[in-house]
Amino acid sequence: MSRRSWILLGILSALWGASYLFIKVALEDDVAPAVIVFVRTALAALVLLPLAARSGAFSGVRANAGPILVLAVVQMAGPLLLIAVGEQEISSSLTGILVATAPIFTFLLAFALEGEERASGLSLAGVALGIGGVALLLGVDAGGGTAALVGGLCVVLASFGYGVGAWFVKRRVHDIDRVAMVGVTAGTAAVLTAPLAAFSLPSEAPGLAAIGSLLTLGVLCTGAAFVIFYSLVSSDGPAKASLVGYIAPGFSIVYGVTLLDEGFTLATAAGLLLITGGSWLAAEGRYPWQSRSAASGELAAGCVDVTPAGEPDGGAHAAPLEGAAERVDRITA
Repeated sequence: MSRRSWILLGILSALWGASYLFIKVALEDDVAPAVIVFVRTALAALVLLPLAARSGAFSGVRANAGPILVLAVVQMAGPLLLIAVGEQEISSSLTGILVATAPIFTFLLAFALEGEERASGLSLAGVALGIGGVALLLGVDAGGGTAALVGGLCVVLASFGYGVGAWFVKRRVHDIDRVAMVGVTAGTAAVLTAPLAAFSLPSEAPGLAAIGSLLTLGVLCTGAAFVIFYSLVSSDGPAKASLVGYIAPGFSIVYGVTLLDEGFTLATAAGLLLITGGSWLAAEGRYPWQSRSAASGELAAGCVDVTPAGEPDGGAHAAPLEGAAERVDRITA
C-alpha cells in the first residue's frame, strides 16, 4: 500500500471508530435512537447521492430496487437502530469491539447456508475465538446486570445484520456503483426511520454537542467515510480496505477512555484480541503474517468440505475462504 493509502486507511479507521463516541454524546443529551439514525442516514445520503449523480452512476439502481430495500432494513436502518439502543446501556468502546464480529457472521452464513466453500480449521477456530470474546465481554466486562447484557446483545444482533447484508450483497446486488448503492440505501433507511424519528423528537432542542455529534456522524463518519472506503477498494482492493474493520475498534477504545472516561480492563483487552483475531481468522482462513498463496496450499490438508452431496467439486470449491470484504463490499457502522 502507498503512503496515501495508509493515510486514508488511518483516517477511515478514526472516523468509523468515532461513530460510537458521537452516538453516545447524542444519547446522553436525550436524543432518541430513531432520531440519531434518521439524521445520520439522511445526511449520508445528502453526501453520497450528489457524488453518484455527478458520475452518472444510477444506471443499476432500478434493477436492484428490491435488494436495496432489503439492505436498507437489514444492513442499515436495523443495525444502526440496534446499535443506538444497545449503546444506551453499554459503553461506546465496548460497542465498537462487539461490532467487529461482523466477519464471523458473514463466514457462518456462507458456511452454513451456501454449502459452496471449504473452510479451513483456522476459520472455524476463528469463529470459536470470536464467540469466546463476545461471551467474555458480555459476561464479565459489560457490567450493569440485565440491562447491559440486553444492550450488548442488541449490538451483536446489529453485527449479525451487517453479516447478513454482506452475504446478501454478493448474491443479489449486481451491476451497480457502490457509492450509488450506499447513497440510495442510506436515503431509503432515512425514509423508513422518519416516522419513528417523528414520534421520538425531544421535548427540547438538543445542545450544541449533540447537534455537532449528529452532523459529524452523518457527514463525516458515514458519508465521507464511505467515499474514502470505496476509494481504497478501487486503489488497493477490498482485502486491504477491509483492514479498517480490525483497526477501528482500537480507535473506539481510545476515544471512549480518553474523552468519555470509560474504563479499560483486562477483560476488555482480552475480548478485543479474541474478537478481532477471531474475525480475521474466520474471514481470511490464515494467520496475519501468512500469505494467501501459502494458506491456499495448506487448505487441502485440513479443510472441512461443505460441498453439497452430488455436486461436482470444481476449482471454486477448492479455493480457501476469501476475506469478507474480498467476497463483498461490507457496509459497517
